[in-house]
Amino acid sequence: MDKLRARAETLKTARLLDIEPDTLAFLQALPVEDVRRFRALCVAALHDRAPDMLDRIASATKLVPAGVAAAISQKALGPRLAAAVAGRLEPARAADIIEKLPVSFIAESCGHLDPRRIQGTVDRLDENLVVRIAVTLAERGDHLTMGRFVGHLPDSALRRILPQVDDAAVLRTGFAIEEPERLGQIIELMGPDRLASVIGSASEAGLWPEALAVAGMVTGEQRGRIASLAAAQPEDRLDSLVVTVAEQDLWESLLPLVALLGEEERRAVAALPSLRGAGVLGGVVRAVVATGLWAEFLPLVGALPEESRKVVADAAGALPASDLDVLALEVDKRDLWELVMPLVELMDDEAKTRIFELPAFQRQAGE
Repeated sequence: MDKLRARAETLKTARLLDIEPDTLAFLQALPVEDVRRFRALCVAALHDRAPDMLDRIASATKLVPAGVAAAISQKALGPRLAAAVAGRLEPARAADIIEKLPVSFIAESCGHLDPRRIQGTVDRLDENLVVRIAVTLAERGDHLTMGRFVGHLPDSALRRILPQVDDAAVLRTGFAIEEPERLGQIIELMGPDRLASVIGSASEAGLWPEALAVAGMVTGEQRGRIASLAAAQPEDRLDSLVVTVAEQDLWESLLPLVALLGEEERRAVAALPSLRGAGVLGGVVRAVVATGLWAEFLPLVGALPEESRKVVADAAGALPASDLDVLALEVDKRDLWELVMPLVELMDDEAKTRIFELPAFQRQAGE
C-alpha cells in the first residue's frame, strides 16, 4: 500500500502546488507519512500566510448581502481568489455566499479551497447543492477534489451521489480520498451489486492500481470481498491485473489480497498466463524478499503449476545467504514449513544444501 499511497500523496501535492506530477516524482521514493506532512506544510504555507488584501476583501463581504458578495466573487475575483477569500470567512458566512453561486463556478473553486475549512463549510450547505457540486466535479473529471470532499459528506448525500457517477469516478475518488476511514461506510452504501460493478470496471478503465489502493484502505470482510470480486473476473481481466502489478511492482498491494482468497479462487489466480513467465515470477520473489510477505506468497506458490513452482524455487534458491536467512526465520516464526518444503524439493542440489545448512532449518529438522 505504501507505494500507492505515496503515488496518491504526490498527485495531491502537485495539484496543490499547481505543477505537473512528474516534477514531484521523487517524492514517491520517500516514506508516505513524510510526503503527507510535506503536503500539510504546503497547505499551511499557502493559506496561513495569505496577503492582508484577502482579509480586507473578506471583511468587506460581511457588509453586503450574500447575493451581492456572490456576484462580486464571480465577476471580480474568479474561482481561485474567491476560494481564498472563502477560507478567511466564518463557515456559515462562506456557505451563505456559496449557495448564491452557479454550481459550475463552485466546482471550479473547490479545488482551491483551504482543505482544513471543508468540513465546517460543507456541513452548512444545502444537501441538494452538495449533490450537484459532487456530480459536476465527477463530470469534470476532478477526482482529486472529490477525494478531498467525499469523506466529509453525510450518508444521505452519498446515497444520492453514488448512482449519478460512473464506476471509474468511484475508483479514482477512492484512490484520492483524504479520510480513508470513511471508505468502509461508502462501500456499504454502494451495496454488493455496485461494488461488483466498480471492481469489474477496473480492468476496462485501466484502474487496477486504484482498485488495489481502495482494497488496501478497507479492512476485514470488505477487503476479502474485494479480493473475491477481483478473482471472479474473466481470465483476461484478471490476467491484466497481474500484468499491471508486475509492470508497476505492486506486489505488496496484491499479495495480501491473494492470501485472503479461498482455495478455488487462489487456483484461478495461479493458473493465469502471466504467472508462467520467469520474468514475472522472479519479480514476485524479489518483491517478497523486499517486503517480507512470505506468508502471503507461499500459499499462492503451492497452487502454481509445477513448472511455475520450479521457476520460483530456482529464484528462491539463488537468493543471497542473508535473504535466505530471513526467509528461513520467517518460515520458522510463522510455522510455514509445510508450505515451503515442496518448494525446497524442486531446488537443485546446491540450493538444497544451502537451505539445509540454515540454523532455522536445522532446528526444524531436530524437532
